Amino acid sequence: MRTAFVRRAVLTASAVSLSLLATACGSDSGDSGKKDDAKGPQQSAPAAAAAKGKSAAELAPLLVAQADLPEHKVEADAAAKAAAGATAGADKPECKPLVQLQTLVPVGKPAGTATIAATEKPKKPSEGASLDDKLDALKGGLAVTRTSVGLASYDGKGAEEAFGALKTASTACAAGYTVTQDAEKTRIEKVAPSAAVTGGDEALAYNTVMDLKDGDKATMQFVVVRKGNTLATFYAMNVTGAAAQPKAVVEAQVKKLG
Repeated sequence: MRTAFVRRAVLTASAVSLSLLATACGSDSGDSGKKDDAKGPQQSAPAAAAAKGKSAAELAPLLVAQADLPEHKVEADAAAKAAAGATAGADKPECKPLVQLQTLVPVGKPAGTATIAATEKPKKPSEGASLDDKLDALKGGLAVTRTSVGLASYDGKGAEEAFGALKTASTACAAGYTVTQDAEKTRIEKVAPSAAVTGGDEALAYNTVMDLKDGDKATMQFVVVRKGNTLATFYAMNVTGAAAQPKAVVEAQVKKLG
């Protein structure tokens, strides 16, 4: 039986995928860096010690928007809203930063935060497509990747410290950890580096494999990019169980941060 933690994530992604699929199969009027540390340590540009963090109002315009991602549907992050107020813990204290990112909770003490969600638009069947092709398009429409994007801005060196905590945890927790939320436990079997990401002053990319408790596994992708005293985080999942790294989303958001 899947835990509340798993159900919340999967149901959110499923709802968005079905919504986009309905649009794609309806009328045809539709919506018309630097080096990272994925392969090892790198020299990072330090955030100014006296930097003042941005407020939520100041961060909101810096989030990716629909115009930045025409091949995605960009909207308020329902998953972040659903996670508000929820708490989750890890059986290993050193893994807490990963659990926070996984449950859409900011790491550290940011001065302001802002979130958005970007979901791939399903490919529409070509004009005159056969029934089989249309069915394939329907199946493919469910296999889209949804990415929660978060911005958190910190006073002083808070962004560097939060990034450092996530980087350290991604290595320390390579053998996995257990998340406890709503009195239920979910096992993360492993944490592994993902494809290198270029952008910001320093970047980190990793994936986690979750045991769904019904014989299935789910691979989720995470990217963290620091630009000055602002941290951009990306959490991608797919209802099929295997999410792809959200390169287009990451690139658009990093570009918008300047």
